[in-house]
Amino acid sequence: MKQSIQNLAKKYDHQSTHLLQILREIQAIHHFVPEEAIDALVELLHIPRTRIISVIEFYSFLHLSPRGNYELLISDSITDHMSGKKELTHYLSKQLNVAVGSVREDGVVSLDNTSCTGLCDQGPAGLINGYPLTRLDRPRIDCIADLINQQKPLTEWPSELFQVNDNLIKSGLLLEHTIAPGEALKETFKRGLQETLAEINQSGLRGRGGAGYSTGWKWHLCYEGPEEDAFCDVDAQNQLQRYVICNADEGEPGTFKDRVLLNSFADQVFEGMTLCAVITGASKGFLYLRGEYLFLYDKLQSQLAERRQSGLLGNNILGQGFCFDIEICLGAGAYICGEESALIESLEGKPGIPRNRPPYPVTQGYLGKPTVVNNVETFLAATAIALHGGEWFAKIGTEKSKGSKILSICGDCTQPGIYEFPFGTNLKTILAECGADDVLGIQIGGPSGTFVSNQELDRTLAFEDLATGGSFIIFNSRRNILDIVHNFTHFFAHESCGFCTPCRVGTSLLAKQIDKIVEGHGSAGDVVALEELCQIIKKQSHCGLGQTAANPVLTTLERYPELYQSQLKKISYEPGFDLDGALETARRLANRNDAGAHLAQTDASGSLPIASFPPSLAVAEDHE
Repeated sequence: MKQSIQNLAKKYDHQSTHLLQILREIQAIHHFVPEEAIDALVELLHIPRTRIISVIEFYSFLHLSPRGNYELLISDSITDHMSGKKELTHYLSKQLNVAVGSVREDGVVSLDNTSCTGLCDQGPAGLINGYPLTRLDRPRIDCIADLINQQKPLTEWPSELFQVNDNLIKSGLLLEHTIAPGEALKETFKRGLQETLAEINQSGLRGRGGAGYSTGWKWHLCYEGPEEDAFCDVDAQNQLQRYVICNADEGEPGTFKDRVLLNSFADQVFEGMTLCAVITGASKGFLYLRGEYLFLYDKLQSQLAERRQSGLLGNNILGQGFCFDIEICLGAGAYICGEESALIESLEGKPGIPRNRPPYPVTQGYLGKPTVVNNVETFLAATAIALHGGEWFAKIGTEKSKGSKILSICGDCTQPGIYEFPFGTNLKTILAECGADDVLGIQIGGPSGTFVSNQELDRTLAFEDLATGGSFIIFNSRRNILDIVHNFTHFFAHESCGFCTPCRVGTSLLAKQIDKIVEGHGSAGDVVALEELCQIIKKQSHCGLGQTAANPVLTTLERYPELYQSQLKKISYEPGFDLDGALETARRLANRNDAGAHLAQTDASGSLPIASFPPSLAVAEDHE
């Protein structure tokens, strides 16, 4: 093992910034990160052991204890639940004889849940050793269980089990026509760099990740940074002083457009990154690819190699004396890394904990240098604008929302997939296009976005009305609003990075409070307490995750207060947790399960009896 770790460290030039990539490769080989590997990395990368442990514990795809040779993860996204995920997971568990959250005794297979796989248009879905399993049903599960029990290598599995479709349903301004590699770059050099930046500004392009910051202004701020530019002699080794990062970590449940853009339009995305580098003077770029999209990695690497061979990456791009290259880095199952500063921390080989801002990445980003972070769709659009001009783009859309928006649409519709609409399109038009009827509501922008009811379908897709990173989850009238809220609040509780108390503790308390209400144990005052908790999380959290984690509750509570009230019991008090259940560990340690080892918990005549702990259980509880 020591030799293989040495080879890995050498592969990544013994750079601690590549710690996450090294740990991913170790995990892929051993199905966990062994102690011996950790000890070796301490010496080879010259970093503290505590840092390595903190990274392993932070990312859900890394483990300190062994997983099965076949690591099965089933998506827990709301759309998978809508497709029967719960029953299918139970069936899979039975067929494989392994409980959810555990490893089978023979070590062959482990089974667990994961937040979302980015396959919401073809679920229920899962991952096996990082690779996608789509459209799961009982026949497919029978086939998978049989292959695992035979211990067949994944390379010998039927390809249809791994098939991922683009499901590109409606093209528009950006997706209607492909752009030949290098075409936009040649036009940029012909027009001039500052003149092309002016075209980006004229286009009104705003970041397509959801925040909507001006793309041209962000590039300008990075260009104004104090460091040297990337123009160099053909054979010169110039120092990396500015960076371009493509954020392809779309972890928001219901969002999968970046998956399609990288599968079918990657050249245009890479060209957009290169354009940004030319304009800002960056000499190194990163594509931060979410770990669930491992299946795209080799294809994207091949496309980068082709661009290098064609003179579109590397030294002296198109003979212009410009040096720039792109590296692909994989995430490891952390939703928070979609936040740009957390993503940068992850790229530096650390836990993805968001930074304090200011300073912003455009002045102090990767390794403290000026850095542009844009998402996949933004770079795709920038390439088209560089070729066709700012006016071509700006004539589509609304006054404050220029161009088009690419949407991931899933849920209760006949044609889930990718759609491109001009900004300003109303919801009724979008729903008609994807075959949605009997609509109860739409979750726009994923769990962190807004729930829109069927009384608001005249609203429009635009930054001045319904801004979104691109996710539409449609729910029909047969769905239960509180089931949706329950799924979303547990998602945020699971994905909180734990850095700040309002989010770490608040999301956990929020999930428990929703559990209490959904399970019919809520009482007078619980909804008021719920809303107060939401406001604390929203206003006091460190980053965007915490600041939006309460949105599922707040947006549905505003529209459906009667649903919450209907769940409440007509009593003055209901216990917040199960006292008797809390003693289960103590009963097990004391080896007691008689009547005296249990507590009664009632609400008789408005008063609660005071229960005393059996002595032996009290001792056991003290030692817990």
